[in-house]
Amino acid sequence: MLTPTLPGWKVETVGDDIAWMKFDASGQLYAINPENGFFGVAPGTSTDSNPNAMATMTKNTLFTNVALTQDRDVWWEDMTKTKPSQLTDWKGHPWTPAQKTPAAHPNARFTVPISQCPSIDPSWEDPKGVPISAILFGGRRANVVPLVYESLSWNHGVYIGASVASEQTAAAEGKIGSLRHDPFAMLPFCGYNMGDYFSHWINLGKKFEKKGKLPKIFGVNWFRKGKDGKYLWPGFGENMRVLEWVFERTEGRGGKEGGVIGWVPPVQGEGGVRLEGLKGIDVGELVKVEKEEWRKEVEEMREYTKQFGERLPKEIVEEMDGLERRLKQ
Repeated sequence: MLTPTLPGWKVETVGDDIAWMKFDASGQLYAINPENGFFGVAPGTSTDSNPNAMATMTKNTLFTNVALTQDRDVWWEDMTKTKPSQLTDWKGHPWTPAQKTPAAHPNARFTVPISQCPSIDPSWEDPKGVPISAILFGGRRANVVPLVYESLSWNHGVYIGASVASEQTAAAEGKIGSLRHDPFAMLPFCGYNMGDYFSHWINLGKKFEKKGKLPKIFGVNWFRKGKDGKYLWPGFGENMRVLEWVFERTEGRGGKEGGVIGWVPPVQGEGGVRLEGLKGIDVGELVKVEKEEWRKEVEEMREYTKQFGERLPKEIVEEMDGLERRLKQ
């Protein structure tokens, strides 16, 4: 539901959560959204962060565990720049901004028909689906992982998906700063061994690679921080600038450099991420690859994947070995 900031770009929505994908006879990958509605986390959603979501839920919407205003409207944290002076919190108790507890539950939800979304794609209900030319995987990382990088091959892209992880941000989740692995962002939803799931992706590549239409795979990280602890990238609608580079790469255009962990946008010259209108953005810092930190990433990934035993595809091991070799060069 991105609202692009770059002139000339339009983003249309097929879904916000699940994609069911399959190849057609020609080898083109298509995806459908099997859901009829959005089911999203309310806190953090606002006209600044997601204006299309806010416009979608103006009617026919169910809210759970949100706060209520005095006129019986809904409210949650970060919905407005100014907090209401009085609310009924998600437990049914009176609430004011002076209280330390949140008014809405951190996992408060909304559910609403997709058909109400102003950016809905006309083909969102087409049973054939929409063609896929790129797949993006990403976790929430304060360092190490660059803003965007392109896989060197299909198997390398599978490895990028398999290595998705985010840093713990709350003590309740585990040690703060430690990695929580979520391969392909599918760990809670995969009903069988993840090692077999990796194999499934690798086998799809083997089956359809000769057709020449495999989508490119990218890793993204919107959450990299600088030494001052502040985010290096503004995110939200500005992410269109990164997606523009992704589109260019899928069309055989756009520049690239690096090749150690994957291809990253050029820091200087043409073919990189357009920055017109943005101030204080250091692309070099955003796509910097610190080899020693990435060596630790490989070691950590080797340790994580031990749990899959013999069901870990040899191709994943080969990708770890290849990454380790490139880091030594």
